[in-house]
Amino acid sequence: MLVSINSEPHKDEFGVLLNNTLASLRENSNKQNKRYLDLLGNKLENEVFDILTHCAKNTPFEGSIELISGQKFPDIIAKKYYGVEVKTTKSNHWKSTGSSVAEGTRVEGIERIFMLFGKMSSPVEFMCRPYEECLSEVVVTHSPRYLIDMNLKKGDTIFDKLDVPYDVLRKQPNPIKIILNYYRKQLKAGDEVWYLEQDTTTQSTSLIIKMWNNLSMNERTDYMIHGFCLFPELVSKRIDKFNRFALWISTRQGIICPNVRDIFTAGGQGILQFQDAVYSAIPQIIMRIYQNLDKIKSKLSTIDVEELRAYWNCEISEAD
Repeated sequence: MLVSINSEPHKDEFGVLLNNTLASLRENSNKQNKRYLDLLGNKLENEVFDILTHCAKNTPFEGSIELISGQKFPDIIAKKYYGVEVKTTKSNHWKSTGSSVAEGTRVEGIERIFMLFGKMSSPVEFMCRPYEECLSEVVVTHSPRYLIDMNLKKGDTIFDKLDVPYDVLRKQPNPIKIILNYYRKQLKAGDEVWYLEQDTTTQSTSLIIKMWNNLSMNERTDYMIHGFCLFPELVSKRIDKFNRFALWISTRQGIICPNVRDIFTAGGQGILQFQDAVYSAIPQIIMRIYQNLDKIKSKLSTIDVEELRAYWNCEISEAD
């Protein structure tokens, strides 16, 4: 991390400083190609620091740059206003995973950030663009992060798709919610977004991924009952009626079930006795509902109304 101690921004001078830094990086990498091929991650950050310091002489930025250890965003700041995020790749392309959408480690006061990208494969090349102009999508690692594409065309950024400027989105109390709402609108029937908002769900997913066959019978029954509560299409004739349950149990519960259909239908047909009548050839999915009516009712009473609204895709009043 590099930090400046000066305050007043100088837009044109900073643009010149970046251009001179790029020119020096390109010249040095042509002369020292082998050394530059090994400058990955923090090593290139240090190299950029040295060159920036040299190029900043006799400019408004001279003496203002300091290298600091630690995980901060961006990697370099100047005049307490401008920033430079340094990224590298060994692959022969201009794409990478960027910083967190939430920007929880953003240095206070930084308003204009640039992406300096090093493609550290022969021949070594460098590009630099305004940060918000090279962010194409949002992907998930341990948290939602921007996807960098240094060749991204104007008008194709994630912010163009959201119709929300970068500087507006980053200052929102919950920018991830806005992004999730956008991606939910792109979903096909039965699809779901991968990331769960930590502040909008009472559930937490275990770090352990479990196999369905390793669960106890009580656990299996509980997940089946939860499925009946959230996914009414399970009793429909739709060919995709098990899809949403399959996504839910894998992504939100961390359970892999190779044969989701069997949870509800295994065992063929059954005989159901209700009051004074006996019904034969009843599908097992109906038998399971009938045998667990009290448990289904109890489970429904514990599920938050907002969760039911989301899965049922309809309005529900508290009285319902």
